[in-house]
Amino acid sequence: MTRPVLIGNCSGFYGDRLAAAREMVDGGPIDLLTGDYLAELTMLILDKARRKDPSAGYAKTFLTQLEEVLGTCLDRGIRIVANAGGLNPGGLAGEVTALAERLGLHPRVAHVDGDDIVDRLEELQAAGHDLAHLDTGRKLGESAVHPVTANAYLGGFGIADALGAGADVVVTGRVTDASVVVGPAAWWHGWARTDLDAIAGAMAAGHVIECGPQATGGNYAFMDEVTDRRYPGFPIAEVAADGSSVITKHPGTGGLVSVGTVTAQLLYEIADPAYAGPDAVAHFDSLALTQEGEHRVRIAGTRGSAPPETLKVALNHEGGYRNTMTMVLTGLDIEGKAAWAEQELFELLGGQDRFAEVDVRLLRFDHPDAGGNEQATAHLKITVKDPDRTKVGRAFSNTTMELALGGYPGFHTTTPPSDASAFGVYWPTLVPATEVEHRVTRPDGTVVTIDPTPPSAAATAPAPTAPAAPAPSGPTRRAPLGAVAAARSGDKGGNANVGLWTRTDAEYAWLRSFVTPERVRELLPEARDLAVQVHALPNLRAVNVVVVGILGEGVASATRPDPQAKGLGEYLRSRVVDVPEDLLPAHQE
Repeated sequence: MTRPVLIGNCSGFYGDRLAAAREMVDGGPIDLLTGDYLAELTMLILDKARRKDPSAGYAKTFLTQLEEVLGTCLDRGIRIVANAGGLNPGGLAGEVTALAERLGLHPRVAHVDGDDIVDRLEELQAAGHDLAHLDTGRKLGESAVHPVTANAYLGGFGIADALGAGADVVVTGRVTDASVVVGPAAWWHGWARTDLDAIAGAMAAGHVIECGPQATGGNYAFMDEVTDRRYPGFPIAEVAADGSSVITKHPGTGGLVSVGTVTAQLLYEIADPAYAGPDAVAHFDSLALTQEGEHRVRIAGTRGSAPPETLKVALNHEGGYRNTMTMVLTGLDIEGKAAWAEQELFELLGGQDRFAEVDVRLLRFDHPDAGGNEQATAHLKITVKDPDRTKVGRAFSNTTMELALGGYPGFHTTTPPSDASAFGVYWPTLVPATEVEHRVTRPDGTVVTIDPTPPSAAATAPAPTAPAAPAPSGPTRRAPLGAVAAARSGDKGGNANVGLWTRTDAEYAWLRSFVTPERVRELLPEARDLAVQVHALPNLRAVNVVVVGILGEGVASATRPDPQAKGLGEYLRSRVVDVPEDLLPAHQE
């Protein structure tokens, strides 16, 4: 047995708090500094950067952070692991070396790649892999889609190899978010590929800390529990040899680490509780959370099973061009004004059929007899999409402004006329793991290949779940769902996930019986005609809801006001439902 490895996170997305790296290194002891910079949308952003400059394609903010902490990390023996390499991990590794030379430092730098398969898509299809869309089943070859990025999600054992070869800094391309924790933990503790329970435990820890302060009080629904409202300290996972971990943060930092904040992040952007990765399947319905002390939560008992024989691949392709104009409607007869504006605008434009896609949304913020002008307004948001940029550019937005003197009373817009912008579309798919070359370029320049976990790897059966307690009966009272349940929501391509959890067994018994696919469709009007999945996690007093297709073809192309579904959980909590009186405070109306 070795002591737990202390892994601190300093980035949850490309654009996160720059000071987090310095704060994590200076705030207390850690063994590794990690960062997650990549999302589906980020790959499109990096592709645009690479088109302008072939030497780009990585998260440049990582270099800014590294410049502040590299010397200190080398002095203290803190290793650095980040997926900031994006579409060009080799290029970023070279920039890290150049930065170090300017600083007079000499780190050993390694990089992990092989995830980028965009140039092999035709070859893979010719070999019989149809690259079907995970949600629609549509085969790539049957579409007119031409992906600009295609990246397989790699596991953590390439990172472990690089650290074992002496790397001080490891940068990767598209590994899973949890891999930047799994790899260091596997290296530190010497895990074999068959140590599936331990790997699954590290996956749970990695999933919790990968979004930075979301694990330490950020975006937390039970706001009254977060009494320290300073910016939260970034999270640390103390991962033990058996894969159990303690989630914590540096002393003296803001926020909160509690069973609730860790539960919230465990539920974030998952689907089935069997959370699949390239190194194992972590069964989130088997783990247990315990508050061990102030800002210290233990995750233990995570069961692991063998990973699938396939890797998830994120494809992105160009969807065409889009433009949006938002007209402000004020006062009386909002719906009549909106109908007039829509009719008049598309008559001037030659009809809605001229565009590949039209999205019209009337957003109501208005109140009768409003106490202020802004409280009497609504927005008519019209978005048009088309492969032809000229159709949706100034031709569209300038025509909107023609309604200024010839349309409904009180016309004005939220922005001046704008030009079209390109948008991308996300296409999730699978490929056999054996078709992807998981490469490590070690500090000495040696290139090695990491084999996938063999399908015959020993597996541990998930723990049996106890029978559900009966739901409370008796009188009910109308109250917001959020009076009983917290929520955290987010996006996975075109799907939205809403994790709901409670603080007591009685509350969970009611929540589990209350939240059904039919109920979700009642409470979320946008989900009325969509497939809804509900997964129970009794060990967390939680249910996870997946609304399939509510985000269209992914965040880059979505036209809804909340394209990443970040507020969807809070909207669901605001819905007024019949709650058993025994679950509500006596004074609540």
